[in-house]
Amino acid sequence: MTTRLDRPLKREVLVNGEPYTVTLDAEGISVVPKGKRKGRFLAWSAITSGDASLAEDLRVSLDATRREPNAER
Repeated sequence: MTTRLDRPLKREVLVNGEPYTVTLDAEGISVVPKGKRKGRFLAWSAITSGDASLAEDLRVSLDATRREPNAER
């Protein structure tokens, strides 16, 4: 049996040696660098609908097409 998420659940994780605060609540999940106020938020509806993976695929494809500013000078 699962427990309903009725209040925020916060945990600290290390990503590449840097501490982040992960918060799960009824609206979604947020990841914020520890000690900061702004980070990234992802709504549960975006995760369940597939929009999150579509957005990540788009970001990866855009990053692949960007050129270095001084690459061919």
